Amino acid sequence: MNSNYTLGIDVGSSFIKLALIDYQDQSSIKDILVEKIRKRNPTVVIDNAVSTILERNEIKYEDILYVASTGEGELVTRKRGHFYSMTTHARGVFHHHPDAKTVVDLGALYSRVITLESSARVKNYAMTGQCASGSGQFLENITRYLGVTISEVGPLSLKSTDPAKTSGICAVLAETDVINMVAQGIPTSDIIKGIHLSIARRIVMLLRKLKVESPVYLTGGMALDEGLTEAIRELGSERNMNLKVHSSTDNIATGAIGAALWGGFRHFKLLEKN
Repeated sequence: MNSNYTLGIDVGSSFIKLALIDYQDQSSIKDILVEKIRKRNPTVVIDNAVSTILERNEIKYEDILYVASTGEGELVTRKRGHFYSMTTHARGVFHHHPDAKTVVDLGALYSRVITLESSARVKNYAMTGQCASGSGQFLENITRYLGVTISEVGPLSLKSTDPAKTSGICAVLAETDVINMVAQGIPTSDIIKGIHLSIARRIVMLLRKLKVESPVYLTGGMALDEGLTEAIRELGSERNMNLKVHSSTDNIATGAIGAALWGGFRHFKLLEKN
């Protein structure tokens, strides 16, 4: 079978993301698959996900021109190459939004701000620490205390009228704050908005540090959270940064899309040399 398919696999700490692309028709993302790792063996999850995406597109592994990993790529046993996640997120955003100047990757363990030059090349970056109370994993942990689902967090935050103040120093202290707030009867919407503002404050600090330009596109699982997006806009406006902040298309799979595109680029460059 003659195929121009490339496959990108982004291995995160909470999710495995796959993107199948027809490289010769780069507007065509053939399929996207997202699998939560939970407590399963990540390598097994990856292998099963690859089998699933191949089967539902009726292709074989041998039909793929290039399999590229990003993130924790050493867990991908069958691949031709690996790309750093900064470059894949930059390329994935650029695919959908060629006007992008800045990318904010909102990950499960940390957040990262990436500034772009032309053609999706990384100009500069800055990131939060892994132990900070500003990650997707932290937000997911908080939902358990509040008795809400992660999909409810954004809409609830937008309803807040008096955001609570939480610790922005340490995730453990912030979780203790939340437990105390629940005991005090503070509305869930105000607690969540306070958490969003705490996370957004860290991100806006990075945006200011790098003196970023608009438009800014958010990627990663937390980019689905409209409450967090709005909190970033609010704090940016308060600091007169005049930023246009948007959630990127296919935001959770951005790294996988970028890996697939870079994989195709490398494949055809190698053909030229031969």
